Amino acid sequence: QVQLVESGGGLVQAGGSLRLSCAASGTIRNINAMRWYRQAPGKQRELVAAITRGSSTNYADSVKGRFTISRDNAKNTVYLQMNNLKPEDTAVYYCNAAIQTTVVPLVWYDYWGQGTQVTVSS
Repeated sequence: QVQLVESGGGLVQAGGSLRLSCAASGTIRNINAMRWYRQAPGKQRELVAAITRGSSTNYADSVKGRFTISRDNAKNTVYLQMNNLKPEDTAVYYCNAAIQTTVVPLVWYDYWGQGTQVTVSS
């Protein structure tokens, strides 16, 4: 059994900052890419940022220069530092990871966290 648990969401004024964390736990053998997605009301879920095990990163154009994704492989944790937040960043943020479990036949699965709400007031 594998779980992804997010934390760090909340209410912040425009221009403020938040740091999201997502910790993976359970029967984990390896973790490859880790990603943050978000979904605003009435909109489709969109990729915000991604990071490989080797720490190569990519970002949505809308967050480049404001958000930074990082990971701690020893802690199986991914972070999203969000600076200069805007009202349009308001959404539920989801963590996603490609995880190989210790359960034979050692296959890879895509796991999701439960989501954390980020609300940016103007």
